[in-house]
Amino acid sequence: MAYDAYQRVIEFHRKAAHLHEAAAASHDKGDHLTAHELSKQAHEHSTEALKHSEAAQEHFRAGKDLGRP
Repeated sequence: MAYDAYQRVIEFHRKAAHLHEAAAASHDKGDHLTAHELSKQAHEHSTEALKHSEAAQEHFRAGKDLGRP
């Protein structure tokens, strides 16, 4: 697994965190529809981050080269 895969995991986590913050801000402003949509997107990014993290863990356990610099 290439180092780029780790960067993807980090990016998904960062996007999810940002979307959670944006959803909270929308909710505070009373825009519940936007807050719900942003929360849904955040959940999708969190799920993708988990999938990529699990794949990286499996490669690590298998002793495969992770392609890190």
